[in-house]
Amino acid sequence: MIHKMKLQKQPFENISNGTKTIEMRLYDEKRQQLKIGDMIEFSQYDDDSKIILTKIINIHIFKNFKELYENFDKKQLGYKESENAKPEDMTLFYSLQQQSQYGVVGIEIQLIK
Repeated sequence: MIHKMKLQKQPFENISNGTKTIEMRLYDEKRQQLKIGDMIEFSQYDDDSKIILTKIINIHIFKNFKELYENFDKKQLGYKESENAKPEDMTLFYSLQQQSQYGVVGIEIQLIK
C-alpha cells in the first residue's frame, strides 16, 4: 500500500537527506490505516514535482506530542543539534484537543528514493 502525504520544505529536505527518520502526525482515521511495510510518498507542499518514497519500518503511538518527544532524539524528529525541540511546536498543526481525541503517531521511516 502506498500512502500520500504532504510536507513543508524543511521536513521534506530532512527526510530526503536522511536526517529525519520519524514523521509526526495526529493518529487520526487516515494514519490508523498505516501498517509496517507500507510505503509513504511524500510531496513538498509548494512544489508537487518534488517527491520522495519511504517505507514504514515502525509505528509508535502516544497520547500526545510531549510523550513522543520524550522517546526520540531530536535529530530523528527533524531538528538540528542547535535547535530546541519542543512538543509545543506541533500545536501549529494539531490542537491539544485533537491530540487528546486521537493521540499521535511517530511514523518511523526509511528513505527508498
